[in-house]
Amino acid sequence: MNKSAIRKKLINLRKKNYIANISLNPNKLFNLIEKQNLSSKVIGCYYPFNYELDILNILEALDNENYIFSLPKILKNNEMNFFQWCKSDPLKINIYGIPEPISNKKIDPDILLIPLVGFDSQFNRLGYGGGYYDRYLSKVKLDKKIFKIGVGFSFQAVKNLPINKFDQKLDCIITEKKIIL
Repeated sequence: MNKSAIRKKLINLRKKNYIANISLNPNKLFNLIEKQNLSSKVIGCYYPFNYELDILNILEALDNENYIFSLPKILKNNEMNFFQWCKSDPLKINIYGIPEPISNKKIDPDILLIPLVGFDSQFNRLGYGGGYYDRYLSKVKLDKKIFKIGVGFSFQAVKNLPINKFDQKLDCIITEKKIIL
């Protein structure tokens, strides 16, 4: 099965099985992040959209620990960058219907929470197909190491995802049930 067919199947499965009150355990994620021993506390996150796993409770817990958040913004030439954001900041809806920060303060994260359409046990991820995260990670990894955490539901796991040379692997995956390292 090709990526497009897998993507369509998994998005339908996510929509069918979505439960709004399922969320991640903030303590498990906090412990995982703390083990990275990063000098900076900048986390790239996502604003839940299209039945993605809701991470807003996680952001609230991390906010209490003085983490700085950034959200992605789609730019010209199919590029994406991260811009500083806090929960009280307004968001605008981009051309894909995804909430984005209004801020123009670019800030590259040290830890990146990446929403998943699908994933496999080799830490490959399947996104929506635009390649935004892959391009961003390829560009930024020349300057810094980012700890990449895929976030999704356990039922989004597949045996093997087809990959290509542009796909960026995750460092770990966290679901509502477990952390895969």
